[in-house]
Amino acid sequence: MDIANITDLLTTKLMDWAEALVKLLPNIIVSAVVLVIGFYVAKFVRRIAKKLISKVSPNHTLNNLFSSIVYAVMIGIVLFTVLSILNLDKAVTSILAGAGILGLGLAFAFQDIAANFISGIFISFRKPIRIGDIVQIKDYMGKVKGINLRDTEIETFQGKIVIIPNKDVFQNPIENYTLINKRRFDLTVGVSYGDDLDKVQQITLNAVKDIEMLSKTDEVSVFFTEFGDSSINLSIRMWINTTEQSTYNLVGSEAIKRIKKAYDANDIMIPFPIRTLDFGIKGGVSLAEMPLQMGPERSSEN
Repeated sequence: MDIANITDLLTTKLMDWAEALVKLLPNIIVSAVVLVIGFYVAKFVRRIAKKLISKVSPNHTLNNLFSSIVYAVMIGIVLFTVLSILNLDKAVTSILAGAGILGLGLAFAFQDIAANFISGIFISFRKPIRIGDIVQIKDYMGKVKGINLRDTEIETFQGKIVIIPNKDVFQNPIENYTLINKRRFDLTVGVSYGDDLDKVQQITLNAVKDIEMLSKTDEVSVFFTEFGDSSINLSIRMWINTTEQSTYNLVGSEAIKRIKKAYDANDIMIPFPIRTLDFGIKGGVSLAEMPLQMGPERSSEN
């Protein structure tokens, strides 16, 4: 192939490209206009979406996330529209297929992260817990310090920070002590079988009913629960007008001191546990008459 043929071939190819460019020029102009307008529309829709979501959710992180998702979806629509205007339908199909395969792979690889993320969204909307609430989730009890999209932070009463994945928060029972703004302290005590139970009940009630931190609207209840091994057990239930752990512990301590002092003053016995030792004594034989055997029994042969 000589130089003339090469020149003719290049010229023909360039002319074909130029002709195609001229034919595609109106589409390029339209797609550019659509792209510019689409970006402005996407930003406008993001602002509107953020305002609407802010009326439903007070979580700023979640609101920004949703508005960003809306913005990304709008940008995606604009880009696919531009590609369609440029007659790049095959490219659009390939992009969608690749995005689907990539999304499926990411879903399997990050399913735990996705579960925590979605659970965080539901927690933000349903609001079963709020920052500052005293809660018990699984084996952890304390005050909620932070609620993020992936996890929830709880400060236990021992001063430890526990980070619980939102999936565990959402899928497990939540004991929220702050919702009713009061807590109940249950105290169990046993008295001797020889004591007058009506007297015990009244003295116990009088001892604890005027503790300062108790709720004024809920009465203290004292009732007997069971016949124990060495005592008759009763339960004292007191409602506290706050959910703070320090007050909860203080009420329990004060109740124990008052009950012990009242029982001592009225000769009410809190019995010690009783254990019976079986020495193998038969009826009619006293313990003093039983032979004392040290070590295993030995037998001798004559």
